[in-house]
Amino acid sequence: MNLEETTVNSALVYDGKVVKLFLDDVLIQNGEKVKRERIIHPGGVGILALTDEGDILLVKQFRYGAMQVIDEIPAGKLEPFEDPEECGRRELYEETGYKAASFEKLLELYPTPAYDSEKIYVYFASQLTKIDDETHLDDDEFLENIAVPAEEALRRIIKGEITDAKTVAAVMKAKLLGKF
Repeated sequence: MNLEETTVNSALVYDGKVVKLFLDDVLIQNGEKVKRERIIHPGGVGILALTDEGDILLVKQFRYGAMQVIDEIPAGKLEPFEDPEECGRRELYEETGYKAASFEKLLELYPTPAYDSEKIYVYFASQLTKIDDETHLDDDEFLENIAVPAEEALRRIIKGEITDAKTVAAVMKAKLLGKF
């Protein structure tokens, strides 16, 4: 069975700072034409940073889409043509003041593939060194750093207290791989 859909026409509805929104005419498997909305996003990188003491570095940040403060791993948007690992190293330093001697890809995920192109690359960072006590955030970025024991982060996910998709996926995969 062919599950592909074919775009017949695409109209840019909104061209924003972070995303573009398209309204497309699409041919589906039964030959009918339907409308699809698609958000084009440059992608992002998240970093599960584990300290030598077994703590995961998290940031508390107000997320406008959710209209609440969310606890999540440090993360940021990819710049055009930017290497995901370089972005991850930069974001880890900017948001936490840490650099990592070990930096390995943990996973890639699409948080909302039904309508959004965003792909998030997640890295596992360890052998951390605190370089700077100050954060180096964008002018419109405000967050609070916290360090949570890895097992406590896992318990908070199970209890539904940590709900950010990239953070849930990163912690669960790191646990399954025996990283903590």
